[in-house]
Amino acid sequence: MHYGIIGAGAMGYRFGVLLQENAGVKVDFIDTWQPNVEKVREQGGVYAARNHENRHLVPIDIFYPEEYKGQPDAWIIFVKQMQLADVLKRCAPLFNDQQIAFSAMNGMGHIDKIRQYFADDKIIGGTAMIATVLNGPGDVDFIGEAGAGEMHMANYTEEINPQIKAVEADFKAANLNPIVTDNFMGTLMAKVVFNAVVNTLCTMFELTMGQFIEYPGAKEMATQLMNESYDACERAGIQMISTRQEEIDSVDYVSRIGNPLHYPSMYQDFSKGRPTEVDYINGYIAKLGREHDYVCRTHEFITHEVHLAEMMRKYKK
Repeated sequence: MHYGIIGAGAMGYRFGVLLQENAGVKVDFIDTWQPNVEKVREQGGVYAARNHENRHLVPIDIFYPEEYKGQPDAWIIFVKQMQLADVLKRCAPLFNDQQIAFSAMNGMGHIDKIRQYFADDKIIGGTAMIATVLNGPGDVDFIGEAGAGEMHMANYTEEINPQIKAVEADFKAANLNPIVTDNFMGTLMAKVVFNAVVNTLCTMFELTMGQFIEYPGAKEMATQLMNESYDACERAGIQMISTRQEEIDSVDYVSRIGNPLHYPSMYQDFSKGRPTEVDYINGYIAKLGREHDYVCRTHEFITHEVHLAEMMRKYKK
């Protein structure tokens, strides 16, 4: 298949480069961040490393939306939640009825926006337990050993159709370790509830995942947040793909063993002065709860705490 990556950031580069290098498929990158596009063109590709080693130049084709003329079979969308509506609007002339749209973005809110451009049976949602760091324009670092981590994916209609099987085959060849499910919301929420613990707490206290899990009360904190998340999902009729305990254990394993040196993506945004996606993670869980007569008090408090930390940055200059 031919893929178009919308959003050449940390995860967009990771999926695109691995599909190009390991699966041998055609990949085009579409981005709206001018320093990134121009840097890639200047150096003839993107510099990619793994665990800060073996940094090498990967030749790629990158375009602004308005200049792209390709017709990919599938789009892979990795854009910050706050920017997605504008980016999709710029890309809209590139879409057609036959194309698939896959996204494994952090948080929730992106699917409703994607549905404005693609039919439900063409939309695949996913999660990716894969750590990646964008060092700067045209410079990305894949965290974790090759083949480590996994991802889940489901069609919006929850059918396992030929299109999702084709994407699954390419993702397997790319060494992304995809797992197809027939539970759309349960699949997506599994990553949201994970990020609502690790991303948010590591950001507020400027910690790596390993530093967070070192705290003796980390498991208790994770359990409190997970219980609220699962209570909200149950009231909303969302059947999760993993149990509460499995998610708590996942926080411990990924933080302690999988990526102990990793700063989550929310921290990467926060540390560079950018807005975080907390409203689409903890804020989304809190909103889901209130819509079903359940108050997620810890998630609501933490959402305010992150916004307070964002505001306080102006006093640290």
